[in-house]
Amino acid sequence: MTVLIEHPEFGIEEKERRTVADSDELVLDEGFVVPANNSYGYSFRDYDAESERKERVEELYRLSHINQTYDFVKRMREAYSSLDRVEMSIWECCELLNEVVDDSDPDLDAPQIQHLLQSAEAVRKDYPDQDWLHLTALIHDLGKVLLLPSFGGLPQWAVVGDTFPLGCAFDPSVVHYEHFKSNPDHNNPAYNTKLGVYKEGCGLENILMSWGHDDYMYLVAKENKTTLPSAALFIIRYHSFYALHTSGAYKYLMNEEDAENLKWLQIFNKYDLYSKSTIRVDVDKVKPYYTSLIQKYFPPKLKW
Repeated sequence: MTVLIEHPEFGIEEKERRTVADSDELVLDEGFVVPANNSYGYSFRDYDAESERKERVEELYRLSHINQTYDFVKRMREAYSSLDRVEMSIWECCELLNEVVDDSDPDLDAPQIQHLLQSAEAVRKDYPDQDWLHLTALIHDLGKVLLLPSFGGLPQWAVVGDTFPLGCAFDPSVVHYEHFKSNPDHNNPAYNTKLGVYKEGCGLENILMSWGHDDYMYLVAKENKTTLPSAALFIIRYHSFYALHTSGAYKYLMNEEDAENLKWLQIFNKYDLYSKSTIRVDVDKVKPYYTSLIQKYFPPKLKW
């Protein structure tokens, strides 16, 4: 099926391509070209660039790094694990993102539904046979509805931005690391060592990550019995964990399954990050395709 929007030129010389069943090796292929600059004319994820969003982004990370503690995350996971706030379909949730703008994003300030569709359509162009990956791109940020009143109206610092483990030392590769010095866990000897409360190789599923849209959407998908593969759930849960999949931090906590799924996350990351564009997707044209995927992998209504 042909892509229904004109894509900007992307620019990576090589990309990894494989099927879910082929877990042994990646086949390198031509594809996905990264644009030189973001929509503001700066490098992607440049948190020092003097853009109109710089101060807002840094303030969000300051609040996140101070307030995201081990105890805070445990309380939030307990509060939201009941999934008793809203009942609706995946596509209804997509439409709600018309009301959401991510204050942590230094690259784009468009409504989030456009980011979802841009990512999904870019993946669809290069991986036409991997429909699970198209749908994963579409839904990966749906947890940002936590910003809306019916989902608790959480502050931006508790919903968006890069994620990181709690219960062990904060890694310097986390963006705006300097603000962690004001986090109560920073000086807690139970939490400020390399392993903290964990064991090496324990697996990321046993790690308490900072609370936000990633972990929430993972809970929603898992508890509503999606049939998406484990790689999709891994992408949803850790796509904002840039310290891991970009800088290689915290790999000592991973197990073998994490290592396999990380290969897919690193593929997905290119589309998530570099497909952001001022070119808008025609929602009405692509909706039939994505609703068919939703019907394939999810029940008609989900608990949120």
